[in-house]
Amino acid sequence: MTWSASQYVQFEDERTRPVRDLVGAIPTRDARRVIDIGCGPGNSTEVLAARYPDAQVTGVDSDADMVAAARKRLAQIDFQLADVTAWSDPGPYDVILANAVFQWVPDHATLLPSLVGKLAPGGSLAVQMPDNLNEPPHLLMRETAMNGPWSAKLAAAAEARTPLAPERWYYELLKPLCSRVDIWRTIYQHPLQGGPAAVVEWFKGSGLRPFLAPLDDAGRAEYLRQYEAALAKVFPPLPDGTVLLPFPRVFLVATR
Repeated sequence: MTWSASQYVQFEDERTRPVRDLVGAIPTRDARRVIDIGCGPGNSTEVLAARYPDAQVTGVDSDADMVAAARKRLAQIDFQLADVTAWSDPGPYDVILANAVFQWVPDHATLLPSLVGKLAPGGSLAVQMPDNLNEPPHLLMRETAMNGPWSAKLAAAAEARTPLAPERWYYELLKPLCSRVDIWRTIYQHPLQGGPAAVVEWFKGSGLRPFLAPLDDAGRAEYLRQYEAALAKVFPPLPDGTVLLPFPRVFLVATR
């Protein structure tokens, strides 16, 4: 599945706010080596580098377009193209950041402890994951996929994301390995200009990608038309044309 950096950053302010909240909660004060896993176009790396201006900063992403955009944005930082699911650098790192990436990666029971093992003493793993698979935009993605002529092609699309475990599960997984685990869930209310079409544009940069990738141009256009019509019933615009997009996210900061 390929990504589009330009599509993703259409809503950069809204997408960057959660990583600002996440990085602001990291208790590690001094850091020599920090890494942003799933760095995307570099907006999250920029926040991380600002928090730790004296650290050696690295960004890693599995999409070439995202890495190219990140390198253009932050030429002084080392960005690497690599499969984030197979990242094997032993560390140690003082901070490992993973913002809005691990919802795409399975087997958190193995993944997260292995990342804690790459931390230096006192280092922190900081993770933010969208938790919206049961919110209307995602429910309607799956409903539109099942009820159209593309249903066979899109049968696997709903399985592209890993459902998150309850917050308690993450706490119990990481607390035996860490001196401190901070976990919380926030629902952001993102005001989007442009009515239901703006919701479509938002998800074209993220959750819709597995549903659109298997279709040809005509199929994508029709799928999006039907999807937007379904969204219009759930997201009626305010008088000024704005819609509020509720967006739940889970945050965890695990300090070794």
